[in-house]
Amino acid sequence: MAANKYDNTSHPCFNSETRHKTARIHLAVAPKCNVQCNFCNRKFDCANESRPGVTTALLSPHEALEQVRRAESRVPHLAVVGIAGPGDPFANPTETLETLRLVKENFPEKLLCVSSNGLNIEEHIPALAEIGVSHVTITVNAVLPEIGAQIYEWIYFDKKTYYGKEGAQLLLRRQTAAIRKLKEHGITVKINTVVIPRVNTHHIEEIARYVATLGADLHNAIPLIPVAGTPFEDLREPSAEEIKHIRAQAAQHIPQMTHCARCRADAAGLLGKDIDLRMRPYIAVATTDGISVNQHLGRAYNLWIYEYTEGKLRRREARSIIKQQRSENRWAEIADTISDCAVLLVSAVGQQPLGELHKKGIAVEAVDGEIKPLLSTLFTTGRVPEENLRLAGFCSEGKKCS
Repeated sequence: MAANKYDNTSHPCFNSETRHKTARIHLAVAPKCNVQCNFCNRKFDCANESRPGVTTALLSPHEALEQVRRAESRVPHLAVVGIAGPGDPFANPTETLETLRLVKENFPEKLLCVSSNGLNIEEHIPALAEIGVSHVTITVNAVLPEIGAQIYEWIYFDKKTYYGKEGAQLLLRRQTAAIRKLKEHGITVKINTVVIPRVNTHHIEEIARYVATLGADLHNAIPLIPVAGTPFEDLREPSAEEIKHIRAQAAQHIPQMTHCARCRADAAGLLGKDIDLRMRPYIAVATTDGISVNQHLGRAYNLWIYEYTEGKLRRREARSIIKQQRSENRWAEIADTISDCAVLLVSAVGQQPLGELHKKGIAVEAVDGEIKPLLSTLFTTGRVPEENLRLAGFCSEGKKCS
């Protein structure tokens, strides 16, 4: 088994002393997943929820590269570029490997990492090593099939779906082989384990013992986040005291990570101090007078663009969308016109434009109110005051809407 070839001192997840000094960025290029966990609900358009599996927008490999370029100028001490979903990187191997290659070619000094369930990574490990991926996280939630069967709804491998103990056994075999092979290539390996009350809390030490024998370097016991719409939505989140006790038991076998921020699939910045991954500094507003948000998106011929610098709100320009409004593909073209904007505020918007702009990573909100206080709050807190929100996705024109 090869020793680790790479420096761990600059990776904030693998070195607790580094987490306040070096930043990381996650690139959301992997939407598909090959394992359905009973605690997971992947969401692609939620900006206010912070947990694994959530992202605001999906990226192509080239869009991901541009994301890193923007981050380089806005995120101090950016040291690590990773892929952690929102699905599994190796259920999306083409996009994952292309993204990693592009980043390595353009930013050779950055550490590269990926986080996977381990089902489909083994055959890609030589390519990861060739590219220069230094750190890999594998999520192992059980090493006994009867426990794994409670955690995984299904496992999809080699064009076949597996259930119950059979699926759990298959996943563990693949994870075991992957961890061994990663260590043969000198790659640093962290193991994530979701701590699930009434399911695997009594089993965490056994997992730690098992992965330690495979050569894993670090173990991260993560408290379950109960998520609505999943089979485990009614389970409770383990207490800090429970997690402390579990980590103490697991630490007898393998070093423990104790500073996990349970990052989104599009996280960027220092651990626990994420910034808007989209790196879009402006907000667009549909307005006729520059005082209030008072225009339906379908009627607007200009969008006013605002920025927030040195604690002050400033209007940059009125950007024409006359040509785009007359196009057959107008919503996508409007999205491209304001691609440097994180948010678009309108008085009303229909379902189709709402969906099209969301696909492009632009949050659209129907609101009522004056521009200055609305934008000042949005720029500083990331939220629109609830009393100003109107129903988005509902066209006020009804059947008359053109």
